[in-house]
Amino acid sequence: MAEKHGFDAAEFVDQLSAMADEELFALMQKLEDESEDIPSEDRDSSEVFARIAMVETVIEDRFPGQLLAPYKDWQQRRLDI
Repeated sequence: MAEKHGFDAAEFVDQLSAMADEELFALMQKLEDESEDIPSEDRDSSEVFARIAMVETVIEDRFPGQLLAPYKDWQQRRLDI
């Protein structure tokens, strides 16, 4: 997927804040899937990795002290279906 130019981090964080937990976790999964196609030499400048970091922060803020456990639990529940 081509990365968009003019990424607005503040707007993205506002969008994340408005998302339900399920939407946030689904977005994280989508971004992780996209990140697999990015060559390692491009990762430091990748918008996808910047977005992943922001989503991680929002998840950690919503679930203090749990790091990404709620997301990992969500992933596991999806595998169990």
